[in-house]
Amino acid sequence: MQAVANNIANMSTTGFRREGVIFAEHVADLRGEEPSLSMATAEGRAVDLSQGVLQQTGGRYDLAIEGEGFFMAQTPDGNQLTRAGAFVASPEGALVTAEGFAVLDAGGAPIAVPPGATQLTVARDGTLSADGQPVAQVGVFLPADPNDLIEVAGTRFKTAQAPQATGDGAVFQGYLEGSNVNPVAEITRMIAVQRAYEMGQSFLESEDSRIKSVVQTIGR
Repeated sequence: MQAVANNIANMSTTGFRREGVIFAEHVADLRGEEPSLSMATAEGRAVDLSQGVLQQTGGRYDLAIEGEGFFMAQTPDGNQLTRAGAFVASPEGALVTAEGFAVLDAGGAPIAVPPGATQLTVARDGTLSADGQPVAQVGVFLPADPNDLIEVAGTRFKTAQAPQATGDGAVFQGYLEGSNVNPVAEITRMIAVQRAYEMGQSFLESEDSRIKSVVQTIGR
C-alpha cells in the first residue's frame, strides 16, 4: 500500500519511476498429514523503467532521454542516476540539477557551461554546443544491473556497481520526461490491495470467533 500510495503521489513528478513490490513465499513442511505452511514477505522493490511521456517546455537547460539510460549527478553520497532533466546553470557556470548537484558528461566529469554563450544547443547524442562550438557531451548511463537500482531521493537512484556510459538513449533539449505512473492502474491496484487487506482481516476475525466458540464449548 505504501508503494502504491507513493506512486500515486508522484504521478506528476518529472522523471519519476514507478515502483512495484517483490514478494517471496516461504514454505515450511509440517511433517505430518497437515498441508504445508506458507508465508509471503515483501523482499524488495522493483523499479519500472518504461518510458514516460516527453513534454515540451522550451527550457534551455531542460533535457529528456528517449529510450534507455539515465543522466548522472555528482552528490555528496556518490554518483547517482536520474531521469529528471530539469537542469540549471549554477553561478559558477556548471550544469546542475535542481538540488545543485553537478551533471556529469560521458567521461564522468562535471559539465561546464561557457559564460556569455548566446546560443546553447544539445544534440540527440548529448553533444553540448555553445555558439556552434562543441564543449561537452551530456552523459547517458545504464546501470550494470537494472535490478540493482535503489531509490535514494524521489527521482535519484544509486547502484552497487558503477554505471556504464551508453549512446542508446536520445537526448531531447527543451523537453522533460513525465512520470511513468499510470493513474488508473495505480488506483485500481490500491483498491485491490485494500480489499485483500479487508478479506484477510475478516478471516482473522472469523478464526478468532471460532476459537473462542470452541473454548467456550469445551469449558462447559
